[in-house]
Amino acid sequence: MIKVLCTTETSLNRPEARRWRERMKLLEPQGDVVVVLPCSMRKPYSASKSHRIFTQATKGLQEAILTSPFGVCPREMEQTYPIQSYDVSTVGDWSREEIKLTGECLQEYVGDHEVIAHVAHGYLTVCQEYLPDATFTCKDGRTISPESVANLRIALKGYNRMKSHTRQLHMLRSVARYQFNTVAADQLVPDDYRLRGRFDRRLMQGDEQIAVLHHDYGLYSLNIKGGVILNNIGVNWVEIDFEMKTNTLFAPGVVDAYPDIIPKDEVVIIRKGEVVGVGKAVMSGNEMKKGEKGVAVRVRHRLN
Repeated sequence: MIKVLCTTETSLNRPEARRWRERMKLLEPQGDVVVVLPCSMRKPYSASKSHRIFTQATKGLQEAILTSPFGVCPREMEQTYPIQSYDVSTVGDWSREEIKLTGECLQEYVGDHEVIAHVAHGYLTVCQEYLPDATFTCKDGRTISPESVANLRIALKGYNRMKSHTRQLHMLRSVARYQFNTVAADQLVPDDYRLRGRFDRRLMQGDEQIAVLHHDYGLYSLNIKGGVILNNIGVNWVEIDFEMKTNTLFAPGVVDAYPDIIPKDEVVIIRKGEVVGVGKAVMSGNEMKKGEKGVAVRVRHRLN
């Protein structure tokens, strides 16, 4: 997976960062409280020394990690591209623009939930300005000091911890919402889902495979059943009017396409209203419709 370099303030306007902040509006915290934490240099965050310490106190609670230029990363999203592969300095002062964009993103994500903010330095400034009613647990400027961690544990006493299955379902649906840019993407993960596999996780309903959640970049690739669900939702569709016989769909063969498709999106190919294939977009939706040459979709699965 290619690293996303975010080393200057202009990174706030990178398409990946803007898209992430915008789509965080689709996600909702789970449980009674949100624990706000600082990011770490190491990715995923949970592999870092500081977050291994934090999670001993926060396990089973909703965590939200502050980071610029992406704003906020719920713990369940930390394995998802691009948040799992960006490089950014975690020291230094925050600019007013960073504080504003991160604070607004955090404020909208948290909503009316109670907040425990275990942060220092620039992260503290963000929380003090945008979540002034939060409970602050780091008093000495060192989030992993014994005193600060003890304060965090005390503040979290009394909150109900979520069970692992509840957290997993929330993670799977959060990834779907982010990837397909709609709350309706929850439908990709039915209540009676099952996961198979250790690294690349196969999302199943009964004996049918819906999609694969990839370990390397934390996004789904669809199977035909997942394509049917996505078509019912009404997003990321590509319409053709011929019988597809190869695993490459060229732009001249596209009759119409969902306008918000961007390259590398998962798409569903339809003909006469029926799903005939799924794959990965090479062009944007508008390019597919207007293009007179070039590959539009790399087809992964198709119906013969």
